[in-house]
Amino acid sequence: MSTLGRGLHGRVLDALGPAITAGEYPPGSVLRTDELAQRFDVSRSVMREAVRVLESMHLVESRRRVGVTVRPKAEWNVYDPQVIRWRLAGADRPQQLRSLTVLRSAIEPVAAALAAKHATAEQCAELTECALGMVANSKGHRLEGYLLHDIAFHRVILNASGNEMFARLGDVVAEVLTGRTRHEVMFEDPDPAAVTLHVRLAEAIRAGDAGHAEELTREIAEGALQELDILAP
Repeated sequence: MSTLGRGLHGRVLDALGPAITAGEYPPGSVLRTDELAQRFDVSRSVMREAVRVLESMHLVESRRRVGVTVRPKAEWNVYDPQVIRWRLAGADRPQQLRSLTVLRSAIEPVAAALAAKHATAEQCAELTECALGMVANSKGHRLEGYLLHDIAFHRVILNASGNEMFARLGDVVAEVLTGRTRHEVMFEDPDPAAVTLHVRLAEAIRAGDAGHAEELTREIAEGALQELDILAP
């Protein structure tokens, strides 16, 4: 079921969102809400609610006497987790994964260095717990369990950085990691070297070693990009 809504407008979004982000409705296309309401067998109010959500993502704009127009890709809210999810489900998945992974490689090393300076004892303990959870789920094709700990690990780092802008990227990183797993852009078992790097990173942050934390995070990011070269060229 859609994470955007449990009702009828969620069903409409599950169809329209991926279609728009996949280019089935090119920029400038005009969507007639009356026609769409008939197509999806929903009321006009349900259709308007779905359009409002798409407008909030800057995927479309609604004008009286014109209709609902698909906006250029450059205007989309590409940081919206649902937009990321839709794009990862489409044909441009390799490009989208690379773009997001490059973003992570620019942000997360700095966040890790800041976390080494600002992380609380509780956050350090949580990082260690997450890293151990990753180790425990790193063999035996247990990618879903690994994913939960991996997402939590990176959220802690972004939050522990003390920078609210970095912290808000937690959902973006979660979608990247989830997309890699759900769309099988990962090996059946995580790279043992990457798992070890996460354990060492937790230790560096606990030790307050900002330089080492930044270096380790860059290694993690480089490894992720190398995996994409193999699995999503």
